[in-house]
Amino acid sequence: MLVDWGVSIRRACKVVPFDTSSYHYKSRRTDPTAIKKRIKAICETHIRYGYRRVYHILRREGWVVNAKKVYRLYRGLGLQLRNKPPKRRVKAKLREDRTPAVRHNDVWVMDFVHDQLATGRKLRILTVIDTFSRFSPVIDARFSCRGEDVVATLDRTCRKVGYPKTIRVDNGSEFVSRDMDLWAYQRGLTLDFSRPGKPSDNAFIEAFNSKLRSECVNTHWFLSLEDACEKLDRWRRHYNEERPHSAIGNIPPIMLANPSGATSPPDPGKRKTLDPSGSRLGSSAKAARLQSQLVESWGSVTCNQTLR
Repeated sequence: MLVDWGVSIRRACKVVPFDTSSYHYKSRRTDPTAIKKRIKAICETHIRYGYRRVYHILRREGWVVNAKKVYRLYRGLGLQLRNKPPKRRVKAKLREDRTPAVRHNDVWVMDFVHDQLATGRKLRILTVIDTFSRFSPVIDARFSCRGEDVVATLDRTCRKVGYPKTIRVDNGSEFVSRDMDLWAYQRGLTLDFSRPGKPSDNAFIEAFNSKLRSECVNTHWFLSLEDACEKLDRWRRHYNEERPHSAIGNIPPIMLANPSGATSPPDPGKRKTLDPSGSRLGSSAKAARLQSQLVESWGSVTCNQTLR
């Protein structure tokens, strides 16, 4: 109409009728590519997070966005979750490949083991191990364990042996709690959740739990909570300081967690790797070489003491 009839914008809008402010309006919508990428990254790490939890994480990181936009982008990316996923037909895929740990306190794994006292009262045992050295910093037994209890145990343990970079957990209510998420955010840690219905994602802790059950839990009667804590801690020290571990060259985990060989928790301020190249001592050749070096060093120390 403006071109064909040669009328003004105001007269054309009056004839249609159409508001002139709508005609002059220019969209101020920003490019959503960056926020889409961030939403996808959050959901790759936390596979059971809905759009509301993603929204709170974005706001905490400084993104200026409201919940409605997050919901629209969340659904547009196809990330909506089923409230009741069907059992026996879980088809969740691992969204991000896990890199192996290269030094002590890189990756921790934790889970729960269930048992009972001699009186029949139930016990919940929190188990934690380091995936590189197989060192177990804590085994905590309680009658009941909530999110704040897990946080208190981890914070007390990390002050002694140092803080890890990543903690792998399952989707239990204690690990997905707000207390656990806030503690990890304040400490700069990453919580790596396994896929629902896939305990093989946490194979390290499952193997450790089987050893704990076969070597300690199934061979002792726990008369009280104090008795259970004492026996579990005694087995943990035996596992860390004396028991040979086949995955690390049949040496105790304390020798990888603390190369000096001292039977005490490693210094969190002096984290070192035994391999100068920084590679993982997971192969049998490297573990055997490490064991031979330790034997040679012990032999030289013994000879020197004998000569003196």
